[in-house]
Amino acid sequence: MSMKPSAQEEEYFARKEFERRKKIEKEKHKNMKQDELNELKELHYMRCPKCGMELIEIDYKGLKIDECSECYGVWLDSGELEQISNLKKSNLDKFFSVFSKA
Repeated sequence: MSMKPSAQEEEYFARKEFERRKKIEKEKHKNMKQDELNELKELHYMRCPKCGMELIEIDYKGLKIDECSECYGVWLDSGELEQISNLKKSNLDKFFSVFSKA
């Protein structure tokens, strides 16, 4: 009889896996030379992680959201999701209308 892990167990192991991978990446970044890091940053800055095209920064009520010029993916920087979640329902609807493809 196989037992399905509980939601708390799944969350625990997912968090542990994330922390393990994050530690590996941090060590890899630590070992990179500064000029290599600068080259990577320049290569990827304001580029869509999905298709590689340029991102367009949209300023909406002080939030700077990045939208891909090709695939229309919407990308958030650190802390922006929390800011969006604090918007009132009416403002949230207006926010999403900015990205509609009408």
